[in-house]
Amino acid sequence: MARRGEELAVQSVGRYASGLGAVAVLMATGAWVLWPTGVDARLWSEVRPVIETRLVAESRGSGYGETVAGLRARWFCRAEALELGRGDDGVVRAGVNTLCMEYGVRGGALVECGGARYPQVVRLERAADGGYRVLSQEEPPDGAGYGEWTEDHFGRFAESDADDTMSSTVLEAAARSHFGLPEDARVAAC
Repeated sequence: MARRGEELAVQSVGRYASGLGAVAVLMATGAWVLWPTGVDARLWSEVRPVIETRLVAESRGSGYGETVAGLRARWFCRAEALELGRGDDGVVRAGVNTLCMEYGVRGGALVECGGARYPQVVRLERAADGGYRVLSQEEPPDGAGYGEWTEDHFGRFAESDADDTMSSTVLEAAARSHFGLPEDARVAAC
């Protein structure tokens, strides 16, 4: 009887250890999925605002909502890192997914007037003020050549991530805040 109790205790410990191992593997996998390999979080926090500011500046003047009086439409953009690295020359190469949405406001609702999502490669260097400035940015051609471009400009994992959809939830929240709308203000078409 004592022998049987020892066997059950050993089996229980074995199952517990296996369970912990499985949890560790799942957590590691989840961390990999949520944050791309090789992306320096500190560097990304420095270059991301520069990239997003540039995206907004380039989008300005290209939306339908900006032509509609009273909408007060403006662009909101975000970037997600796919790849990030610094070369020997100090130039930062950021492979990113980008999402830009044009929002306005009408009758207490957030109005979505347009948007675009595509991958880019942005090169940045340190500026005299210690921040970063964009040296160049490239994006894929529309239609034919898009797949070849992403294959040529991104590593294997980043290339597949370049086709992932991006949620506009963060941009909607920023737009609601900008226009002074409540957090639950509905989103309507332009």
